[in-house]
Amino acid sequence: MEWVRAVKIVSMERRVVSNTEARPFLQRVAGFFRSEPPAPSFGTAYNETRQKHLATQLEVADHAYTRRKGLLGRDGLAPGAGLWIFPCESGHTFAMRFSIDLVYLDRKCVVKKVRSHVPPGRISACLTAHSVIELPAGAAAATGTEAGDRIVIERES
Repeated sequence: MEWVRAVKIVSMERRVVSNTEARPFLQRVAGFFRSEPPAPSFGTAYNETRQKHLATQLEVADHAYTRRKGLLGRDGLAPGAGLWIFPCESGHTFAMRFSIDLVYLDRKCVVKKVRSHVPPGRISACLTAHSVIELPAGAAAATGTEAGDRIVIERES
């Protein structure tokens, strides 16, 4: 009985937030969803262990807008292309039109997990990863990329 009375007292002490107090928060939320895309940045991904390039045209998604958009709206990835998303622990292929390979990396760019040929409408995660490289389906197998390989990512200036 005592805890019921405490809940009623707490709920009666609700404070009404004025528009001027709520405006900065609402502007931040609206800015998150309406953020303008930054200038694209590119680089390369090289598998140092296997001595092979994973992606020679690696697009970098390090901004909220580019991480949210990912590969959505594209018809596919060209051979040698890829998308490096960080920070990121998972990837999905919902609303995508093509399969992809996912290469999960830790903070030292060591491969933690590889998922090949992930078809549209799927989700994949690696909770120990810090970033993920999305590649055309079959690219990871073609380069022999496996867990434990070291990936060198060079960003263009």
